[in-house]
Amino acid sequence: MTVALIDSGFGLLSTTGWLRHLAPELDLLLLLDPDGAPWGSRTASFVTDRLFTAAQLAVQRGAEAIVVPCNTATVTAIDALRERFEPRVPVIGTVPAVKSAVATGQGIAVWATVRTTSSDYQDRLIADYANGMPVARVACPGLAEAIDHGDMAAATEAITDAAERTPKNCDSVVLGCTHYPLVAPEILQSLPTGTSLYDSAEAVARQTLRRLDRTTESHSTMGSIDVVLSGRRGNLPTGAHAYPVGRALAAAGRVPREILLSAVTRSPMAAPAI
Repeated sequence: MTVALIDSGFGLLSTTGWLRHLAPELDLLLLLDPDGAPWGSRTASFVTDRLFTAAQLAVQRGAEAIVVPCNTATVTAIDALRERFEPRVPVIGTVPAVKSAVATGQGIAVWATVRTTSSDYQDRLIADYANGMPVARVACPGLAEAIDHGDMAAATEAITDAAERTPKNCDSVVLGCTHYPLVAPEILQSLPTGTSLYDSAEAVARQTLRRLDRTTESHSTMGSIDVVLSGRRGNLPTGAHAYPVGRALAAAGRVPREILLSAVTRSPMAAPAI
């Protein structure tokens, strides 16, 4: 069984890692778009076109599920993608884990790309799940791009800027871009002691397995990991090796749980897109 994951860059690494940990027998097809990255600063029509092109290729390659581990692509085009491919091929999206953060009863901030921060989709998500609790919306320009380039100096600068704009009473920070968990330790260092981070990667992986009716684990075989870069066969870009989960995926073995359980609180209750 083949599962395709689509993102412009390294935002798909965490969800891929969880799928590889939970169901290593699956064949995984990773579709990155280095020619069009970053999607977070692109127009809605551009993101939609790139997403549909990758999804069509995934189906042609035999994908039995399409995962969009990208908040920007989800808020931009997930409904259209589902209309095109479901019910034949399940489509699983990703949204910020606001629901899980709200359950802690603390002040909340959502860090995300500029496009996601300004989206109606995120506004609706907050309205539906925040129960009237104030939620600070913190755009993080340049952070996803720095992570894709493995540029830790630029990432640190973007993190510091976002932290300075995060209200001090926000004890819970939702990572509203799937790139951000890769630098979770650096984000925590920039925030007050005791701050909790929330991410949806594990929840999205488990939702994918539910949609495929794969509720029991089978580790008798090890599936393949194939990479497509803007439509071309390739390998994980060298920059992915800067992150533990990237190195584990490049090795094509099972991803250990300890690599995935970093400083981020990943709750299976953190609902992906419905």
